[in-house]
Amino acid sequence: MKETREQWGSHWGFILATMGSAVGLGNIWRFSYAMGSGGGSAFLIIYLISVLLLGFPVMLVEFSIGRRAQADAVESFKKIAPKTAWFIAGGFGVLAAFLILSFYGVIGGWSLRYTWEYLLGGITGDSSVFFTDFIGDTFSPILWQGIFMLLAVGIVFIGVQKGIETSSKWMMPILSFLIIVLAIYSLTLGGTTEALNFMFRPDWEAFTDPNVYVTAMGQAFFTLSLGMGIMLTYSSYLNPDERLPSSAAIVIALDTAFAIISGLVIFPALFAFGLDPAEGAGLIFIVLPTIFEALGGIGVFVGLIFFVLFTLAALSSAISLLEVSVAYFMRRFNKSRKVVTILTGLAITLLGVVSSLSQGAMEISIFGYSFLDFIDGFTGNVLLPLSALLTVIFVTWTWKKDEILEHTDTKDTSWGSSFIFVAKYIAPLAILVVLIMGMLNWLS
Repeated sequence: MKETREQWGSHWGFILATMGSAVGLGNIWRFSYAMGSGGGSAFLIIYLISVLLLGFPVMLVEFSIGRRAQADAVESFKKIAPKTAWFIAGGFGVLAAFLILSFYGVIGGWSLRYTWEYLLGGITGDSSVFFTDFIGDTFSPILWQGIFMLLAVGIVFIGVQKGIETSSKWMMPILSFLIIVLAIYSLTLGGTTEALNFMFRPDWEAFTDPNVYVTAMGQAFFTLSLGMGIMLTYSSYLNPDERLPSSAAIVIALDTAFAIISGLVIFPALFAFGLDPAEGAGLIFIVLPTIFEALGGIGVFVGLIFFVLFTLAALSSAISLLEVSVAYFMRRFNKSRKVVTILTGLAITLLGVVSSLSQGAMEISIFGYSFLDFIDGFTGNVLLPLSALLTVIFVTWTWKKDEILEHTDTKDTSWGSSFIFVAKYIAPLAILVVLIMGMLNWLS
């Protein structure tokens, strides 16, 4: 069933939807514990440099492919470079989006459950026991995962303009308001000085640790949704006259601001209660509920706001991840959006059930990792950098200079040649380092 390709209704609809894909668990959850265990300010400085020198060029490259081809992540490469194998780069992106959403749905379900708990009065007692018992149960996590995935499927089911764009227009302002409110409140808890020193006063010794560089560069790719086919897919719904550099700059600036403000939500609270900022992945579901309980009556309200924020952030990412697969399968099997969205959402949810069960209900592991952790490691350390690397090489090494300048809208700028140099030489080398070091750390 051939359908007319959809387009965004407005420039800001595209910006907000793209920002929604970038602003997700990577900002609130992954950024905070990566920064906490990665040297604080040293991590932040390297992260900001990575966003400018790597994130911006790669995003602009992905935008240029999608807008030029007006097709899904795989077909775009086939249209621009027919009878070549470059479409594999898009295939890696689609696979990454499919796999990432399978465990994102699980974590989104966890957040929904915590939102429900805070609606009922909060979590008391040992938050570690509560979390372990919950994720180790067979039925409950799957139920909440299913509810979360149903929300994502419902929005993508409606379409690009009426579903994704409309939901982004109300979700992103709410997200922004909630995180600013939480940051202001967190700064009143008594740990502000320590948090600001940790985040913004450089620890020069931390710069000697190569892992900090790799972690920060990897976080830059993850939080900006690069290598997942999202930016390519979303830009394929753009009007060909849309300017790309300004769109990429706005998305990156807003996403970076969101990540830093997330740190201002979490770190002042951690220092106020004498907790270690390097708490790790249990930060959200174990450490923060302990803080919320210690705050007394207002802690329930603060906890509710936080998990509503966390759930909306997860949902905005889930929508974009699902759209990558839906766009591909619609074209691949020539079926309608509604049919493909339901079937793809069901398949991703079923795969996510395996991830959910691997967290304690059953012994499901690969190479010593739980199934969820394996999928997380495989996508983050292999698929994302590999897809991004091939995509950047495809544009900068197979397109002519005039083509690059034209399709990235840098032809009439003073920095067009500098952009090509960075995208052609520096970005691929940095991505290759992230790929190699990430795989070594993951497999060790």
